Amino acid sequence: MTKAEIINKIAEETGVAKKDVAATVEAFMEEIRVSLADNKENVYLRGFGTFVVKRRAQKTARNISKNTTIVIDAHDYPTFKPSKSFIEKMK
Repeated sequence: MTKAEIINKIAEETGVAKKDVAATVEAFMEEIRVSLADNKENVYLRGFGTFVVKRRAQKTARNISKNTTIVIDAHDYPTFKPSKSFIEKMK
């Protein structure tokens, strides 16, 4: 399902204009992005799941084509963990 399909579905079910729904969905996604990327805060959505910022440690890797070793710096990355009720509904 794409973002456009989500917007269309919400607009159909609620009777709200697509433009308003699109603005709301965009604002929702932007708040999640800001919380995770800028503030390094986790986002908890009860009954749905949790968006979490995890940290990958620095590591050494190999560039096979040049036969050299490179260092990959430590960095943060986002993950999603579904809630137990969400997992139960999927079963």
